[in-house]
Amino acid sequence: MTLPSTRTDRPNILLICTDQQRYDTIGAYGNEHVRTPNLDRLAADGVLFENCYVQNPVCSPSRASLMTSRYPHAHGLWANGVQLPDHEQFFTKTLADDGYDCGLVGKLHLSACKGGRLEPRHDDGFRVFRWAHDPYPGSSENQYHRWLKTAFPHLYAEAQAPDRHGFDNLPTEAHYSRWIGNETIDFLQSSRDRSKPFCFVANFFDPHHGFGAPKEYLERYQPDELPRPVTREGELDRKPPILTDASKESYGGHARGYLSYSEDELQQVKAAYWAMVSLVDDEVGRILAALEAEGLADNTIVVFTSDHGEMLGDHQLMLKGPMMYDCAVRVPLIVRWPGHLPAGERRSDLVQWIDLAPTFLEAAGAPALARGQGTSLLPLARGEQDAVTRGWALCEYRNSGHPYDPAVHTTMLRTGQWKIVVYHGLPATDRERTGELYDLAADPQELDNLWDNPDHAPTRLRLQEMLIDVLVGTEDRTQPRIDHF
Repeated sequence: MTLPSTRTDRPNILLICTDQQRYDTIGAYGNEHVRTPNLDRLAADGVLFENCYVQNPVCSPSRASLMTSRYPHAHGLWANGVQLPDHEQFFTKTLADDGYDCGLVGKLHLSACKGGRLEPRHDDGFRVFRWAHDPYPGSSENQYHRWLKTAFPHLYAEAQAPDRHGFDNLPTEAHYSRWIGNETIDFLQSSRDRSKPFCFVANFFDPHHGFGAPKEYLERYQPDELPRPVTREGELDRKPPILTDASKESYGGHARGYLSYSEDELQQVKAAYWAMVSLVDDEVGRILAALEAEGLADNTIVVFTSDHGEMLGDHQLMLKGPMMYDCAVRVPLIVRWPGHLPAGERRSDLVQWIDLAPTFLEAAGAPALARGQGTSLLPLARGEQDAVTRGWALCEYRNSGHPYDPAVHTTMLRTGQWKIVVYHGLPATDRERTGELYDLAADPQELDNLWDNPDHAPTRLRLQEMLIDVLVGTEDRTQPRIDHF
């Protein structure tokens, strides 16, 4: 048995994670229209990773990759509604065993949660566990619902009435995002074990649909002043047929598709989405102020990121699903660690969500995850010349969202200049094998699909062969070999 470390200089870890926030919704990432002063300031004080990719474009498989540092084909949580196997180890469990006080507030989503179903606890290492899957009515164990019903009983009742906008548009003081901020601040000020370093995970639900925000935030944005969706007429004609289907109906027919929105509605959705981002930004500001007031800022690693993106009308698509555009699978990643990482620097190298757990564990001086597949980002963040980088990023979708029939299985490989997305056929599914190929140097908006372009056939073949090698290279071969036979 390994005894916890007695080091007194170990950093605290504060992981702030949103849900469904694409990378380009922060001022520091070049968005001139959104207002995110607190995240911009965090980036100015830390390192911003320009090309961070998640391992799946929907919640549960992606979040399982964060917690275990393993690809979906390794950890086994291949779709929403699937439970993570009990033997998978969380980085927070490792930290707890090594002397950290660990806590979580908000969403986790590593098992089925439809209709407010209570999510079973994993051996997660969290001493403080304030679970609330989403803002909506459901499980009696949802701690946000309990708090709202006690603190604002009239708003709780009104939000459930059919003629109301519901929980998305509650006033700021009663909003789910404010509750996440409050609970995080409570942990920093009152609930943590002051004899130990801490690791706290603050999981916001915003800017997830359904596209609502407090009135004061909605008023910050004028829909007609915001950029229009990135697309062009006939864009989907040369792309896999499932994308045309998804343009008509999202979530395999369970949600409105792009084609059912008017131009004005699309702009209103974008305004609400950015309003939610600004709400989260203000809560991040409150959390960082509390960290400073408690004298914790200088010895705390603060990470801001998200589990996947949102199509938001780009490429004539909404929400998420079997699509691998950057707006769906590329997320913000900002890391601040005063005195240990440089301030105001950016890294363009390709990194992945599986790299966060080993980053935390290395910083804490804790044991590595025995079956982890990620690589610590600390050398790269420090700007070390010999920092090891892969040069590629992998993302998998295995009918992972609302299921399609026949099933949709896609795999993305991103390299420096190229992105290839294979839409698998037989024997994986009865669908026709097809795909997407983008030259990101010439076409960063991913509008021109070169998959069937004969001039790019050698590139497509090379990348498909490389993808096979990556899949073999990321298989789980941690089971020890006892002898030759």
